[in-house]
Amino acid sequence: MVGSRSWIGGIFSRSGNKRYGSDKFIDYPLSPLQEERLQRLQERLQVPFDETRADHQEALKELWCAAFPNIALTGLVSEQWKDMGWQGPNPSTDFRGCGFISLENLLFFAKNYPDSFHRLLYKQGGERATWEYPFAAAGINVSFMLIQMLDLCSEKPRCLPGMNFIKLLGEDEQAFDVLYCVAFEMMDAQWLAMHASYMEFNEVLRVTRTQLERELSLEDVNHMQDLPAYNLLFQ
Repeated sequence: MVGSRSWIGGIFSRSGNKRYGSDKFIDYPLSPLQEERLQRLQERLQVPFDETRADHQEALKELWCAAFPNIALTGLVSEQWKDMGWQGPNPSTDFRGCGFISLENLLFFAKNYPDSFHRLLYKQGGERATWEYPFAAAGINVSFMLIQMLDLCSEKPRCLPGMNFIKLLGEDEQAFDVLYCVAFEMMDAQWLAMHASYMEFNEVLRVTRTQLERELSLEDVNHMQDLPAYNLLFQ
């Protein structure tokens, strides 16, 4: 179902880094709190997944337990991982595309919105395609899409969605993780709306990004809960 390893990261070079209003919004001040939280988030982005680190191993086991609480995991390298949508028996090879933060995002989703997490994992909503997207691999792509879209690898975001995200980060230090959950839900909703199948995932993610950029560019979005798509987490 999950195809070759080129599936993860295959969309990254094609998604681009379109910047809403980059010609108008050149600079803006950060409050000390915003600067501190942005720095901490950017530090998270620099952490690669290391399968030899005990805390990374534990996080991976914790994700399995959250996804399949009644099924014992036989090992960190196991064919069981394919049931979650990893591309092979060793999930650590998939994390090379985005690092440890993509595992943190999935784990945050599982812990904070378990009903939504399991609905997407088990493909429970709507009329599903015969050839579905692999859940975990899709999650890594969503993480990377957000990092690009928000311009988080720059000293500070210069695009309008990224600038507005900094405001949300100032209100909630978990804004990136929550936004990840919202984006995953948006992607799945778009998948269903487009009656998409496996080979159309890139287009679904592109449309999702455009929709999320628009929502983050709205003037009245001051908290994560103000995003129109936020309610998708509570369907």
